[in-house]
Amino acid sequence: MASLSPRIRSVLSALGLTFGSFILGAVVLAIVGGMLSAFGVNVVNRPSLQLFLSTVLLQGVTFGGVAVIYLKVRNLDLDFVPFSIPNWRELGITVLGILALLAILIVASSVISYFGLDAAQNQITEIGQQNPTVFLVLIPLSFLLVGPGEELLFRGIIQGTLRESFHPARAIVLASLLFASIHLFSLSGDGKLVYIGLVFVLALVLGASYEYTDNLVVPALIHGAYNAAQFASAYLAATGA
Repeated sequence: MASLSPRIRSVLSALGLTFGSFILGAVVLAIVGGMLSAFGVNVVNRPSLQLFLSTVLLQGVTFGGVAVIYLKVRNLDLDFVPFSIPNWRELGITVLGILALLAILIVASSVISYFGLDAAQNQITEIGQQNPTVFLVLIPLSFLLVGPGEELLFRGIIQGTLRESFHPARAIVLASLLFASIHLFSLSGDGKLVYIGLVFVLALVLGASYEYTDNLVVPALIHGAYNAAQFASAYLAATGA
């Protein structure tokens, strides 16, 4: 890769980090699933357990591990992924970011309904509808693992890598495209492009909040709160409350 231009190297690195992380996560999940099966715990026939393990092993173990390895391989310190306790200004941006994501979701849902478009369904929703308790478990995990893990990889590492060679706005767009595309593997039904398009727009807000504050905690909180609100709403809908 020494003969490649910096931009091509950064794009290839971003692609490798994105899809390599998910492949590695699948391998880790398969290994743990095999170990549990050896002790009589059948993960395949227990979707709720599989979802829990996937969240812990992918967003937590794999994403975190890949980030640490990437920093060490490139001899980068933690300043490459700046994070700190948010100040009052950053907390205000966090609140605005959460409201922005929810507003985008509401508007997008209205547009999809008005034009009669199909929107694919995430496998998490399907599992949660069969066992609504899953949604309650995912609410704290949104703050503890999903938000921090995905933002560390996609905003901290991938967007940060792209920003080394691209204008920040282009880095945000490219990282958001990768973040949206990876959701394709968890979707079912028609309307996958509609779902991916919505995720892309949401990711732009997360990327912009990180670029503006230079604090990874901000998009992690926004992401976690948005997911938690969705899971809480899904639980109420699934239980008829």
